Formats: sequence, C-alpha cells, structure tokens
Amino acid sequence: MRVRENLKSLSGPEKAAVFILSLSEEQASAIFELLEDDEIKELSQVMASLGTVSSGLIETLHVSFSEQISSRGNVIGSYDSTERLLNKVLGEDRVSQIMEEIRGPAGRNMWDKLGNVNEEVLAAYLRNEYPQTVAVVLSKVRSEHAAKVLGKLPDALSVEVINRMLGMETVQKEILSDIESTLRTEFMNNLARTNKQDPHEQMAEIFNFFDRNTEEKFMKSLGKINPVSTEKIQALMFTFEDLKSLDGPNVQTLLRFVDKDKLILALKGASDTIKELFFGNMSERAGKIMKEDMESMGPVKLKDVDEAQMSVVTVAKDMADRGELNLATQGEEELVY
Repeated sequence: MRVRENLKSLSGPEKAAVFILSLSEEQASAIFELLEDDEIKELSQVMASLGTVSSGLIETLHVSFSEQISSRGNVIGSYDSTERLLNKVLGEDRVSQIMEEIRGPAGRNMWDKLGNVNEEVLAAYLRNEYPQTVAVVLSKVRSEHAAKVLGKLPDALSVEVINRMLGMETVQKEILSDIESTLRTEFMNNLARTNKQDPHEQMAEIFNFFDRNTEEKFMKSLGKINPVSTEKIQALMFTFEDLKSLDGPNVQTLLRFVDKDKLILALKGASDTIKELFFGNMSERAGKIMKEDMESMGPVKLKDVDEAQMSVVTVAKDMADRGELNLATQGEEELVY
C-alpha cells in the first residue's frame, strides 16, 4: 500500500480514521462510545484499508483540526450551552435529571448534596416520611447536620428516629438506592426548581464586586429607568459597612481569618464606627500596631480601599456560608434570660 502524505488526498472518513488511529486507546474508546453503530462500521472499514500514513501528515491533520476548532472563537460554558450539548446525545429525561442536579445544592453525590440543604427545608420534607427512612437519611449526612435536622423535627418523631438509628444494621444496597432515587426525583429536583435565585439577589451579588465609582454609576443609571429594582438591589447588597452588625465574638472570629494587610487598607477608608468595632476587639498592642501601620501608609487610592473591603466581605460571607460566622444584625438573635 502507498504511504499517505498529502492531507488534500484524504476524504472526510479517512481523516477521521487517521485522527482516531493517532489517539491513545482510552481516547479512541471514549469517542467510539459516542458514535452510532453504522458510523463505527464505516469508520472501521476505512481504518482497515487506510495503509501507511506518514508522521508529517498526522501532524498536519492535528494542526488543521486545531485551527478549525480555534476559528470558532471563544467557548462559553454555561448551564444553557451544557444543556443544549447534552440534548444532542442523551434522552430528555436524563438531561433533565442531570441539569436539575447540577443546578441544585453543591456536592459530589446525593448525600453530599443533601448535607448542603438547609436543615429546616430538609426537616420539612422528612417529617412526612417513615421514621426508618428518616433514620437512613440522617445516618448518611454529617453528624452536625443530622443534629440540626433532628432539632427541627417533632419531638416524638425525633426520638423514634434516634431509636431506629441506634438499632440500625447495614442497609441493603437496593433499599439505599430506592431511597436515593426517591430523594432525587421527589425532593432534590423540586428543590432545584423552587430554589432559583431571585434576579435582584443575583444582581446585588454582582454589584457587591463593583468598585465604588462603578457601583454609583450603574446605580444612578438604573435608578432613572427602574427605581424600584434599584432600591431592592441596594437593600440586598452587603457592604463592608454592614459588618458593623457583628457582635464582639464574631468580629474576633473574623479577625483570625482575614488578611491583616487587606484589613489595614480596608479600615483606612472605613467609618469611625467600623474602626472602633474592629480595634475594640483586638488586644491593645495589636490595635496600636495596626493604627500605626495605617498612619504610615499615607494617602491611598479609593480603588485599592474598595478592593480590600470587598476582600474582607468575601471572607466573612464565605465563613457565614460554612456556618463559622453569624452575619445577623445585632439584636436579631434570640435572647436567653
């Protein structure tokens, strides 16, 4: 057989055959899994009669393929683009299940996802289930989360669930699969559909990352065409100044995790109330050193201050999401007398 050296002499199926043969077995196998039977048959026939292909032609083919891919412009990864791609290779029901799962609470598997569901929401669902089912579910999530859920269930049900968990042996795989399937179809999918973020909340999060000048510019422009939404966004935004709602213990917790250089810069442009709050929760020596560092900085750019403040806010919000910090306004917590 002759040696193939000219890319133009290859037909489309021959190019595909050369490309497949130049890949590793694992890569080629992954591609074959996506092909129809008739496509695999045609490609196999071409591969069997291809003959010798020079290394130069293989390199030219790969370069050509790369150029064609790159000429498509930017690739945008989003829920919509992912769903469109999946619809081309999977059934509608399967695509719907996958998309509902990835839009739902984060986690590697069903039990990870369940562990990220708010305890009140999960308890509201489980209180209508059999005690044995609840026992299985709570045995699969983190102990801390299970404790919070038990605290939200009716007392009689909680005691029954605890008793079932104490006497629980290894759960059969089939039963566990059935419970997992039920949770996915009846709870997680519904949760994903009803837990979509309000557009004003989403926009407030975006505005939180603007510098001060950009925020004011967009707020002013938006206020002219949609004043109602502008007020909603302003009410939902969480800024550095909102940290004044923190109590002493929460400020001290935050101080252990924020970057000290960022905090110094953030406080440089903060109100006296915020400065007093942070300095009041430091040791006298630490507060004195930080004040001296602030004074030695001299004038700083407003943009740098905004970025530093946003950095501190981001740390605070991440900690709050993990349950390590309470961002509730002082006075909102229940009091014990």
